[in-house]
Amino acid sequence: MQRQTETPAQSGLRKAESQPFPSLRPIAAPASATWINLIRGSQQGNRRACVGGASPLRRLAAPSLSLLLLYMSRASSLLSPHAPHRLLPLLLPLRLSSSSSAAAMPHRRDRTQTPPQKWKPKATEGASSSSTTSAAAEIAAPVERLTLASQSAARAGATQLWVPRGYATSTTDASLASASSSAAAAGQAVVGEKLSKLFKEAPNFTVDNNTFTEAQIRATFYPKFENEKSDQETRTRMIEMVSHGLANLEVTLKHSGSLFMYAGHLGGAYAKNSFGNVYTAVGVFVLGRLFREAWGKEAPKMQAEFNDFLEKNRICVSMELVTAVLGDHGQRPKDDYAVITAVTELGHGKPKFYSTAEVIAFCRKWRLPTNHVWLFSTRKSAASFFAAYDALCEEGTATPVSKALDEIADISVPGSKDHVKVQGEILEGLVARIVSRESSAQMEEVLRNFPQPMSDGEVLSYAVDSDLGPSLREICAANRSDEKQQIKALLENVGASMCPDHSDWFGNSGLDAQSRNADKSVVTNFLQAHPTDYATKKLQEMIRLMKQRHFPAAFKCYWNYHKIDSLSNDNLYYKMVIHVHSDSVFRRYQQEMRKNQGLWPLYRGFFIDVNLFKANNKKAADLSKDGETLLRNINGALDSNSSSVDGLADEDSNLMVKLKFLTYKIRTFLIRNGLSTLFKDGPSAYRTYYLRQMKNWGTSAGKQKELSKMLDEWAVYIRRKYGNKPLSSSTYLSEAEPFLEQYAKRSPANQALIGAAGNLVQTENFLAILDSERDEEGDLQSERGSAPSSPSLTPVDVVPKTEGLIVFFPGIPGCAKSALCKEILNTPGGLGDDRPLHSLMGDLIKGRYWQKVAEERKKKPARITLADKNAPNEEIEDMCGATKAAAVPVIPDSDGTDSNPFSLEALAVFMFRVLQRVNHPGNLDKASPNAGYVLLMFYHLYDGKNRREFENELYERFGSVVKMPLLKTDRAPLPGDVKAILDEGISLFRLHQSRHGRAEPSKGSYAKEWAQWEQRLRKILFGNADYLNSIQVPFDLAVKEVLEQLKAVAKGDLKTPDTVKRKFGNIIFAAVRLTPSDIMGLLRKVAEKNTEVNSFINGIKLEDCLKKAHVTLAHKRAHGVAAVASYGIHQNQEVPVSFNALYYSDKMAALGAQLGTVNGEQINSRNEWPHSTIWTAPGVAAKEANTLPQLAAEGKAKLVPIDPPITISGVLDFY
Repeated sequence: MQRQTETPAQSGLRKAESQPFPSLRPIAAPASATWINLIRGSQQGNRRACVGGASPLRRLAAPSLSLLLLYMSRASSLLSPHAPHRLLPLLLPLRLSSSSSAAAMPHRRDRTQTPPQKWKPKATEGASSSSTTSAAAEIAAPVERLTLASQSAARAGATQLWVPRGYATSTTDASLASASSSAAAAGQAVVGEKLSKLFKEAPNFTVDNNTFTEAQIRATFYPKFENEKSDQETRTRMIEMVSHGLANLEVTLKHSGSLFMYAGHLGGAYAKNSFGNVYTAVGVFVLGRLFREAWGKEAPKMQAEFNDFLEKNRICVSMELVTAVLGDHGQRPKDDYAVITAVTELGHGKPKFYSTAEVIAFCRKWRLPTNHVWLFSTRKSAASFFAAYDALCEEGTATPVSKALDEIADISVPGSKDHVKVQGEILEGLVARIVSRESSAQMEEVLRNFPQPMSDGEVLSYAVDSDLGPSLREICAANRSDEKQQIKALLENVGASMCPDHSDWFGNSGLDAQSRNADKSVVTNFLQAHPTDYATKKLQEMIRLMKQRHFPAAFKCYWNYHKIDSLSNDNLYYKMVIHVHSDSVFRRYQQEMRKNQGLWPLYRGFFIDVNLFKANNKKAADLSKDGETLLRNINGALDSNSSSVDGLADEDSNLMVKLKFLTYKIRTFLIRNGLSTLFKDGPSAYRTYYLRQMKNWGTSAGKQKELSKMLDEWAVYIRRKYGNKPLSSSTYLSEAEPFLEQYAKRSPANQALIGAAGNLVQTENFLAILDSERDEEGDLQSERGSAPSSPSLTPVDVVPKTEGLIVFFPGIPGCAKSALCKEILNTPGGLGDDRPLHSLMGDLIKGRYWQKVAEERKKKPARITLADKNAPNEEIEDMCGATKAAAVPVIPDSDGTDSNPFSLEALAVFMFRVLQRVNHPGNLDKASPNAGYVLLMFYHLYDGKNRREFENELYERFGSVVKMPLLKTDRAPLPGDVKAILDEGISLFRLHQSRHGRAEPSKGSYAKEWAQWEQRLRKILFGNADYLNSIQVPFDLAVKEVLEQLKAVAKGDLKTPDTVKRKFGNIIFAAVRLTPSDIMGLLRKVAEKNTEVNSFINGIKLEDCLKKAHVTLAHKRAHGVAAVASYGIHQNQEVPVSFNALYYSDKMAALGAQLGTVNGEQINSRNEWPHSTIWTAPGVAAKEANTLPQLAAEGKAKLVPIDPPITISGVLDFY
């Protein structure tokens, strides 16, 4: 049988088979793309292949669909005559054949490697036919075009070796270069003049029936999803899903840096909300240097191949960029580096994100840095993880956290960059998310077949052997004149193979970067033009909705300099940046997605390529309609398939919690973010700021006390040193780190509080030139009074001042809303911005109140309205849309009941306040005979909702909730007579309502009962006046806290309220909690038989001093975090405890214990002698009870056996 002619794609596959990884060279894109089949295909029957830009693992069911796609690509070319002709290649089905049997995945740190695997084509069924040959020829052309590195590209890469700065060139070469550059400059001037003219005429571009637009996502990161539930509820749901085998829990390290996205040298480099600035230049340089470290002399070639691969496969790589030159986070890194956090197939539709296993395979193929990943696939390991975090959350640093998780996790995959070595010990946090249940098997497969290319030591040795050139810090230090000089130096040093085109930073054809700003009409034209495909239609839908809802976001358009050669008056190319100003937008958009399941997600880091063009004839328009229908069928199917992740519902597939450590938050939130308050408003305001932060976090009382002492000392220290001149937040660690280091040296307790300090990296000599401050996640924010240096550096988290704000009060009369409104109006500076404030009191407005508010808002839409009336949510929400305003509810802070968001204590206070009023404008005061009834009526407006449901509804509608302090936390219980009169009134109200509806109480059959109840209510409330006054938070403190929250809202700094009180914190030990009454009952039984025991417990008055009892299972200090966390699976479970002996002396007493089982699993204590300490004499530590058995053996303590043992039950919990 004669051998057929080998196609380029088949040649690439054959060569790939002969090269074991990692010396594998990139081959034809379909072949190289199919390495992902190892992950997905081996688990799912290799059932998917590529459709357009979609996942390379989706497989077309029939040849007719491929013909359909080819037809559509040709139709698209008719619509945009200047666009390149597109074909949508099918990927050749491949399978992985191992030369050895697959070994079982060793757990965690056992990293035994199997021999390298080889790729082999999947065998085809039957003999080759003419139709098969034809189909292969049809596939070969697009496959050949997607070859990663053609011979010419390889030659070019080989010649573009990086040359260190300072190497001289010959005089002849210099003269030739000079002549060439002069000619090029002249040519650029001509082109620049034409472009300048085109740019000036572009605002005149009009949209008509022959105007079309095509939009493609160019770079993006994960969508920002907010859990509907509290963190605690989310944890519980995650553990349930793992327990039932529905999913795995994946945990990764959160490196402290900024988001950087790279889509190839043509696709572009992007920061979170910008491009073409020093942030992206630093990102490109760091990425290029990573290639040099990993590939040595081959780096230029691999950089070029990497760029080519990203461009041809439309892939965007996202990473956490960690450097010491872009300003301070929680700790200045020891080295400048990046860690890959996401790989996204952009395709020509909805982006598809690689699984973590696929990301690791991708990174190991290209020798890029990976993050540390842990997988938890059992209920015990998942519950233990959360318990471990709770044990470490207030003191955790990188080393103990990683060690604990390594011991608990079912699979641990260390990152290629050791956090301690490159960043340091201060760890920002962990990210825990739900992933598919197949993720463990996928990860095992990847680790077997994609071993780590090189260890850190091997990379270092490899890097030493090759000249890496000047470092990032050296370049920034040598170029300190301005930002442009630094950018130019960085891009020149990274080399042409990595970044051959600098137009995103410096413009093109004689036009500078400032010229890239496009007219604001681009967005309007984009929304009005006909979409050429389904993806464009979905992007239009997203932007249109955000503008209609007045979400605080910007849609900024810039000329796409990479498309300069294709520009004409009727064919315009732009880059659109979707810049979300506030996190509240993501939450509000998420609510829209729940209403409209077809909406695409709102991504973080969102950049779109937009093409606006005129069609030449009606046929093109008809084809576009046909194309839209066809692509909707295809993409709609893909959307429906990707709406759930391996059988997980949308809500569950997006479950994620970010768990940050206090040692990091001390530096960033409490010190850095508090600088403005400290220097502007003084130490007292700063103290209020940091105490509120710690309260919101649920910081333990002990840590709050320690931190308050340290932060007060910091405030005095830094104010004394700097006076009234603020310390820059971008370099705050220059002062904070030495202070923390000295503070930590004073005691071990201080050292534990600080976490780690010292070895400060001095950045003053190489800090990048930044004209703007940066927020926690790497956004750029302009300093007051300074203008951004480029069009991409824009303010963030500021609500546009063209929008108004409605402050309203969904509460009950007596909640102090009118008094609060007066205080707000009288506050100098209002809510901290330039918008005027005004108040409309409901009791003084004649006619329809909300109609009056709407009319006032239309007159002055930008002002802040204080709606002094108990407000219905629906009317407020409708008004926001009609009058272009945001709204924020202010509610009294109350625990509520099971069926009402307000507690009986709150109701009593509201009634007491109303009954003290005199001459109220609304006649609801002490003279009103039905005042109690009116308040019960308002109280029952919220009936049927507990506090969490009430707050969640407000949050879903308006994106934020401001809470006004009402009751003191250390208050005494509600007096019995007050509770009884309120319960009586609630019962009477329900009887009246069921019989008479909304009729006045004096007109119903219960008129006599109402009159008597109103009289008794007054008597009882005034009789408890001292109590009702004592439990209220002072009004001035309540006003101060509400003002601070409202100022944050006015700035756009909206935070998600946690509607469930945090019950977790800094765990110290695990124990079985026992009821003191049960212990006393047990001792009485023993005392009945033993007079000495009876005399002992009566002599020490044990019944009076025994307030709590427990059996310790494990202690963090003695047994380690993992040991304590291992009991997480049994938290809140009932445990039987058998007591078999009583030990006592004149200094202490304890009961010997034997623990029982929970769900068939034996519970064991890590203590050598399990026991419950029931008494110690003054000055004797409870841990001394551990010595009682030894003292009894020596005759220094008494032992009383309990036979038969007495069993009582307790609850396992953490403390």
